[in-house]
Amino acid sequence: MSQSIQADPDSKRQSKKAAASGWIGSALEYYDFFIYATAAALLFPQLFFPTENPTVGIIVSLASFGVGYIARPIGAVVLGHLGDRHGRKTVLVYCMFLMGFSTVSIGLLPTFEQIGVWAPALLIFLRLIQGFAVAGEMSCASSMILEHAPDGRRGYFASFTLQGVQAGQLLAAAVFLPLAHFMPADQFAAWGWRIPFLLSVFVLIAGWIIRREVHEAPVFTEALTQAETRKLPVVEVITQSWRDVLRVVGMALSGILAIVASVFGATYAVQPAYGIGFPSGVFMWIPVLGNLCAVILIPFVGKLSDRIGRRPPVIVGVLCGGLLSFAYLYAISIHNLWLSVIFSLLMWGVAYQGFNGVFPSLFPELFRTRVRVTGMAIGQNIGVACTAFLPALFVSVAPPGTENIPLKIGALTFGICLISAIAAFTTRETYRIRLKDLGDPNAVPMSKEEYERVQEQSISGLQANAVQSAPAIRS
Repeated sequence: MSQSIQADPDSKRQSKKAAASGWIGSALEYYDFFIYATAAALLFPQLFFPTENPTVGIIVSLASFGVGYIARPIGAVVLGHLGDRHGRKTVLVYCMFLMGFSTVSIGLLPTFEQIGVWAPALLIFLRLIQGFAVAGEMSCASSMILEHAPDGRRGYFASFTLQGVQAGQLLAAAVFLPLAHFMPADQFAAWGWRIPFLLSVFVLIAGWIIRREVHEAPVFTEALTQAETRKLPVVEVITQSWRDVLRVVGMALSGILAIVASVFGATYAVQPAYGIGFPSGVFMWIPVLGNLCAVILIPFVGKLSDRIGRRPPVIVGVLCGGLLSFAYLYAISIHNLWLSVIFSLLMWGVAYQGFNGVFPSLFPELFRTRVRVTGMAIGQNIGVACTAFLPALFVSVAPPGTENIPLKIGALTFGICLISAIAAFTTRETYRIRLKDLGDPNAVPMSKEEYERVQEQSISGLQANAVQSAPAIRS
């Protein structure tokens, strides 16, 4: 039976600090990660991968974008282990420093014209470091927020992690936009593109200041003090929770919607070889507006998942997004910028948020506290890694001059979204499971009446303490 008690003021402050840390830290770190995506689509084919065949240059540049995702499963195992054994906060600080170092270094790299093949080699190496670092960000930040949040509001609180990610993408595009639009093209290609990468120095400083203020959650510190002999987190996850890992992998494949919108869509619309001819500065408004919609919608979707469950928004969102990909690519193919904007907003800015607003709570809820970061990190990053090379594959399947590009790429996108929807359908509901029981497939959820009572207490300032046996941690 649940018992409601007066919320510890320090616990409430830590819940808010954890949410703020997840939001701002994710925004800053994913700003670093996604400015590479923008540059890979718009500039790197000419600067780092020049070839006589423009199609080859585009494919290689987009493959370098995907290289960052190769390191993510490795980073998931290493950083997941550290996060589950040594603390979520520690890993979040490590991730921030690795990401900041690699991103600033990219901004200082000489181009192919200056040092030859060393330029793409160093670029790919730094992209690998980016991928390794970002692998621990989402799983650690989501787990920390989830463990601080009260039962009944975990979906809402955890959604701020992903809202921060979308804000980071918005910031990345917003920084590139005025540079690409107002700078002369030759100056932008010569040195202007470096500015967003060098600004990561400030990202690094701000992230460290914010994240040092958050403590570990009581449920995690209790798990650390348990005397039982434990397997390595990765071994326990693979042997005991492999089905949930596969479900997370399947649902994470829906990230193809973001890639179609921001990477392949940009390449298709901007690169001269395709003959569409959208100006790069103008086309960059599409991800800006899409992410603006996402930032607004994600908390509402997270809150909705606290009322109707995690699975419905995911299933509806990814299926609708897959269908809308046909319309989005068709609008580009007919050179209609306004239709491209509208369908991008519907596909990426609205439908895809059914998944984005929910997975920061659903994924970590599938795993026990002692392996939560590892379980989410491995599943999510393997799924994302599977989508990483799809832009290069799309260009191979539908190179410049190919007919029916929207139909071919749209069909591939929808098929992948269908896999994600099936994975979500087979996943157990977690929104009414108590925090201390998460990860147990046999856990009994709270009754609807009890759950509604817990939500009311939380909203009114009375927190249902899901970890009554854990000592309160005070700063």
